[in-house]
Amino acid sequence: MEKKQQLSKKFPSGYCFTTIFVLFVVGCFLGTCYEEILTFAKKGIWESRQGLIYGPLNPVYGIGVVIFVVLLGKNDAKRNWYHTYFYCCLLGGATEYILNWAQEVIFHTHSWDYSHHFLNIGGRTTIPFMLFWGILGLFVLKILYPFVSYALGRLSRRIGYILFTILFIFIVFDIIVSFCATIRCAMRQEEIGPFTIIGELCDKYYPDEYLKKIYPNAKIKKPHKKPIPKIPDKEIIMP
Repeated sequence: MEKKQQLSKKFPSGYCFTTIFVLFVVGCFLGTCYEEILTFAKKGIWESRQGLIYGPLNPVYGIGVVIFVVLLGKNDAKRNWYHTYFYCCLLGGATEYILNWAQEVIFHTHSWDYSHHFLNIGGRTTIPFMLFWGILGLFVLKILYPFVSYALGRLSRRIGYILFTILFIFIVFDIIVSFCATIRCAMRQEEIGPFTIIGELCDKYYPDEYLKKIYPNAKIKKPHKKPIPKIPDKEIIMP
């Protein structure tokens, strides 16, 4: 009875929404750090690789972490590590492919194009990157997930929910603002004016110059226009 009362005073941890959401945020942050360090190693400059307007957060990695935990985390202890690695390769590659396609369709931009990379799949992911996703998945399931779950379980219920609520509200706000701003950016490329006050606010506070600093790696994906065939002039046959 006393043990149950002590557990009820602790912040929820383990396989639950709070843990998965915190893992999403941690994945967003670690992914941004990885991307920016990698860019610095290649170019010798620090360049933004965040996916949200406010904060060093890249949702691609956060979504990848969530998919690993939701689909593989619950029964990971019963599975051989090489099976987990194989599943993480497939899930990571599929996630990267789908997110790249969705970005192109919704925002008319793409942040990565692997068309000239070795063993690429439609230019959206590659076999070597899928192998890397497998390593990342093992790290998430074997190290990150248990550590975050343990850390959350050490918090008191009251303090934990206060911190979680603040973090949740900020992330939801950040996602909504970033989504609206990038949608308006895509509409401006098509020379479409704002329909609502939200569009007007996006044009005022998040113009193309501002978003270019946040997303320097995002390239406009121009639709391929087929040339219009020229219709030859009809010959007039005199009787």
